[in-house]
Amino acid sequence: MFADNEREAVIQNLEDAGCNKEFVERFLDCYDNHDREEQIKLLEMWRRDLLHQVHTGEKKISCLDYLVYQLSKK
Repeated sequence: MFADNEREAVIQNLEDAGCNKEFVERFLDCYDNHDREEQIKLLEMWRRDLLHQVHTGEKKISCLDYLVYQLSKK
């Protein structure tokens, strides 16, 4: 098990990464059950979802940049 201060640090890290309460609880349950593989899968899944959000945001920014470019040409 995590020491109390270590567990709190892990929870804070997950929250800082945008993980919701359900995800944090699931992650800690996996730790309590010594299921490191599932913890890694969960983290990789969350990372993949965040990266998808970044790419989606980049596409939106590109659309705005294009409009700014078009407007500034006129």
